[in-house]
Amino acid sequence: MLKGAFTVGAWTAASRVAGFARDILIAALLGAGPVADAFFVANRLPNLFRRLFGEGAFNAAFVPVFSGLLATEGEDVARGFAEEAAAALAFWLLVLTLVGEIFMPQLLHVIAAGFARDPAKFALTVTLSRITFPYLLLICLAALLSGVLNALNRFVAAAAAPLLYNAFSIAAMLALAHVLPTAGHALAWGVSASGVAQLALLYWAVWRGGMTLHLPRPRMTPRMRLLLRRMAPGLIGAGITQLNLAMDVFIGSLLPAGSVSLLYYADRVNQLPLGVLGTAVGTALLPLLSRQVSAGEADAATDSQNRAIEYALVLTLPAAFALAIVANPIMQVLFARGAFTHHAASLSAQSLAAYSSGLPAFVLVKVLAPGFFARGDTSTPVRVGMFVLLLNFCLNLALMGPLKHVGPPLATSIAAWLNVGLLSFMLRRRDYMRPDRLLFSRLARMLAATLLMSAALLVARTALVPVPGQHVSVISLSLLIAVGLAAYGGLAQALGVFDATRYVRRFTARLRRA
Repeated sequence: MLKGAFTVGAWTAASRVAGFARDILIAALLGAGPVADAFFVANRLPNLFRRLFGEGAFNAAFVPVFSGLLATEGEDVARGFAEEAAAALAFWLLVLTLVGEIFMPQLLHVIAAGFARDPAKFALTVTLSRITFPYLLLICLAALLSGVLNALNRFVAAAAAPLLYNAFSIAAMLALAHVLPTAGHALAWGVSASGVAQLALLYWAVWRGGMTLHLPRPRMTPRMRLLLRRMAPGLIGAGITQLNLAMDVFIGSLLPAGSVSLLYYADRVNQLPLGVLGTAVGTALLPLLSRQVSAGEADAATDSQNRAIEYALVLTLPAAFALAIVANPIMQVLFARGAFTHHAASLSAQSLAAYSSGLPAFVLVKVLAPGFFARGDTSTPVRVGMFVLLLNFCLNLALMGPLKHVGPPLATSIAAWLNVGLLSFMLRRRDYMRPDRLLFSRLARMLAATLLMSAALLVARTALVPVPGQHVSVISLSLLIAVGLAAYGGLAQALGVFDATRYVRRFTARLRRA
């Protein structure tokens, strides 16, 4: 499980780092004003549908069927199924794209209703959304090709493709920002161009893998009906997640101008540990749990669940405390330049601190959900998610007034912790999860190391950044990060949270073999 988590996490980390370079340039050119708000909504719209149709639910249903046909009935039958799925996906996404282009103003009145109070900002959002919306069609077809490559045990192209998104966005800003009406227009064209590039790269990789695909006439075959039946639970679950994201955009549009941008930059920083750790551990855990449950190894499955919780929290817990403590220095160093002022960075840091309070919960949800999925139970996480969605909406409405840009992230964090509590309760009640003494012992030692590290960070922050909100140098932030890493690493080693020397020996041995 650790090996799989490391592999997924490494590629995710590379994509996140490239994304940070892109976001730093966006902040410098667009800042936290109306153009930035318009672009972030325009960019969120196709990605919302992409996550709903193109990833997650579709791949979870497509890859097992395609892999099974490839193993049992041969390459020709598997290719035929992939072509049928591609044709159906392309047809319905083309219809959705055309409808979205035509009715974009009406759609944005629902997604970002608050923008309608500023006609110029709303018109810009409509224009940028129409430029970015074709990305939906392109990236969903790219997701299908990624599923084919993964089934063929070819992972490099599928993992590298997201880097093109960041590369094309950066290139578009540098080359077109001074040619087009705004830098937002340049970014929007870069997004759509990156969709073409990713689709081309993945099609080339599939062709190199000996699986040339064509688009036949869309048909509802028995295999397509099976695919749709398997997609249904995932679509419901993904729909709940995307409604949460759409709700954040809706609430942000009702807040003062620039709030959508402040939330975006804060969320991007918070997504680094969430994407690297949560996605990696959850992705590696599901197949392992599925095998153990299928083999009747209940004790092994319980042990895997407990160890996954440890792996998820060993870095997420200190990351949450560290992000809250050094949120302002991080946002100042990363984004406070060009059009993004120091004051805007301080406001965004407040949102980051609120997001970080829920970081361990966001990761734990990804670790606990496989406990249900591995046993064929897709309905319980969906029911819990629907309740949490309602709570999140109510909290957003209650907190957006008094807390402004801090309200939505704080509401999301509170809802995430409730999600963890409900999922844990359900797992315990069904005897799917039995925390052991080792888990409780390590969690207690993690918390002790984290609290002591936090004290060291507070002292270091006072010494290195005596005036909150002032200019922070890269050296000061680097020293703060070094203090946090050294304090937690040393304390965790001393308290027995992990044995660093064992991992160093394993890494050295692997290097020798390589």
